[in-house]
Order: sequence, then structure tokens, then C-alpha cells
Amino acid sequence: MSETTNVRQGTLALMVLKTIETLGPLHGYGIARRIEQTSGELLSVNYGTLYPALLKLEQEGYIASAWGLSDNNRKARFYRLTRAGAKQLEREERGWEQATAIMSRFLSAAKGTL
Repeated sequence: MSETTNVRQGTLALMVLKTIETLGPLHGYGIARRIEQTSGELLSVNYGTLYPALLKLEQEGYIASAWGLSDNNRKARFYRLTRAGAKQLEREERGWEQATAIMSRFLSAAKGTL
């Protein structure tokens, strides 16, 4: 079995926004599980980090929440993407694509293949 790592600083908001965009409204546990599944179980989402991140995203207007019932009929807060959140997701995706392209160039240059 592979060793899991915690989600890196600065990536959780992007993963949360992308997960909600992809799957629609989800509760916190569902968001965490989807992130872990999408990573191939290589990432572990710390709930002590997730819920403050959800609160921050909601305060920034990128997500909105409403109470509903989960699949097992328990009361849960469901989060959905707002228009502002969709725009923020686009900005963050572009930023990460640019950052990874730059890092890729540096790593390639270190191997002498630039």
C-alpha cells in the first residue's frame, strides 16, 4: 500500500473548487473523499484543514452552502460553486498550469535538456 501525503499548502482551494465544479454540490466529507480518490489515494485530506478552507472560500464568495440530507439521511452542509468561484477556478487553473510549466523547464534544465 502506498504512503499518503497531506495536501500541499495552496492547493486545497483549487482542488475543492475543481471537485465541486466537476461533481456539483457536495458535503465536506464527499469533497475530501473525491480529492483522495482522484489522487489515487496518494493524498490525505485533513478535516481540520478542509473545513476552515471551505469557510474561507464561502466568505470570499467562491462557494455557497445550504443544509441538506446526505446519502445516509444525515443532515449535512452542501457546498456549490458560485459564478465568482467559477472565475476564480479559471484563474487558479491558469496560474497552476503556468507554474508547473515553469518548474518543468527548471527541472529539465537541471538535467541539461533545456
